[in-house]
Amino acid sequence: MYSAKVMDHFANPRNVGELADANGIGEVGNEKCGDIMKIYLKVENEVITDVKFMTFGCGAAIATSSMATELIKGKSLSEALTLTNQAVVEALDGLPPVKIHCSVLAEQAIKTAIADYYTRQGIDPTPIVGELKSDCHDCDCH
Repeated sequence: MYSAKVMDHFANPRNVGELADANGIGEVGNEKCGDIMKIYLKVENEVITDVKFMTFGCGAAIATSSMATELIKGKSLSEALTLTNQAVVEALDGLPPVKIHCSVLAEQAIKTAIADYYTRQGIDPTPIVGELKSDCHDCDCH
C-alpha cells in the first residue's frame, strides 16, 4: 500500500520538532480527517536555513511533512513556494489516492508559514504567496 520511502519517512521522520527561534510558522489541519500540521521556518536572507514540523495524523501525514521539509530546507522562499503537493507525492514514490490530501496539507502548511514570515516582516504576503486555504476541505477522508 505504501512505498518504501513513505515507510522510511514515517518510521524515521526528518526535521521533527519545534524551532524556538522560528520567524515563520504555519499550521493547517482538518478535524474531519484528523491531520494537523505545523511547520516552523527559520529564514535568513530569504533562504530557509532550518525547518521543523509537528504533525498529528496518520503515517502518510507524517511522511509528507517529513519529505516536504527535506525538499525546502536550504531553498529560497521563492523556490519553496513552487513546491507542489504532486512534487511531495512523487518524492515519496506515490501515495494511495485516499491519502493525497496529506500532501495538500504539507504544501498548504509551508505556504502558510511563508506567509507568516512575510507578515512578521511587515510585508503583505498575498501578492507573493496567494490566497491561502485554511484546511483540506476538498479531501475525501472519513
